[in-house]
This record gives sequence, C-alpha cells and structure tokens, in this order.
Amino acid sequence: MLPLLLLLPLLAVAGAGTAAATKTAYEALADFDFPPGIIPKGVVSYTLDNATGDFTAHLDMKSTCEFSIQGSYSLRYKPNISGRISVDKLTNLEGVSVKILFFWVNIIEVTRSGDNLGFSVGIASAEFGLDNFLECPTCGCGFDCNGLQLPAEPSLRLRGAF
Repeated sequence: MLPLLLLLPLLAVAGAGTAAATKTAYEALADFDFPPGIIPKGVVSYTLDNATGDFTAHLDMKSTCEFSIQGSYSLRYKPNISGRISVDKLTNLEGVSVKILFFWVNIIEVTRSGDNLGFSVGIASAEFGLDNFLECPTCGCGFDCNGLQLPAEPSLRLRGAF
C-alpha cells in the first residue's frame, strides 16, 4: 500500500513573493483529486509551481519515515518528497519507496481512476481502493500506534498486490 502516498504531493500554492497559502499540504492534495493519506502525518512545508505542477513536500524528520501497513506492505518516505502533480496523476515521484519481498523499490507514479489509486514502481503496479487513504499514517507505527488500533484501520485492508 502506499499512502504516499503514499505519496506525495504536498503542495503549496506558493505565490511569487506573496504570503504562504493557508491550505495545508493535505488540503492541497484535494485540489488534484487525491486523498490526504497518500502521505504520512508531519508535513511541515511544501511548495508547488502552479505552471508546471512541480512540488516538494518536507516532512518533520531528520531521517526516513518507515512503517508497515498491517497485513500488507512496508513503506519508506524520505524527509523530502518531490514530483509533478496534475489532476488524478503524480509523476516523477521521488522520496517514496515500498518493500517488495526483500527489496526497497521506488514508487514513481500514482494515478487515480474513479475510486481506485494505482501505484507504479516502473516494472510493476498495483491498484488499491481510495478508502485505504482517507487517514494519514504516522511515521514509525503506521495505523497501529502505541499498540492501539486506530478507528480507520479496518478500511485499510488492501485489495491489490505488487
């Protein structure tokens, strides 16, 4: 699974020389038809070039953010995530990877088609229901922090596989 999200796009509508937008990165994702749970909690800043869609998101951490989704995949986010975003599509993604068997593989693209998100690692891809990404995971523990199952956990059972 990839809250990336998996992913990703934590964008800001940053104007040249103007004050920062009041939207959070998670709210900005909605402008591109993506749910907030594709990225973990902790985005402290982001930028977005409205002309090109190039974005960078900065997580509040000094090293990588890693967690496992119960019964599914292990995900890893670097402190800085970047790529290009447009409606229903994230491309040139950098800073997010998924563990497949024994190897960490970069997630390079995320697309939305109806109520599904597709994640591509280049040679393989998987599709997951949008409801898997309505809540943001927490670095280190995902959705099972302090031994407590968060209410959103049951909807996070993935229906796809790499």
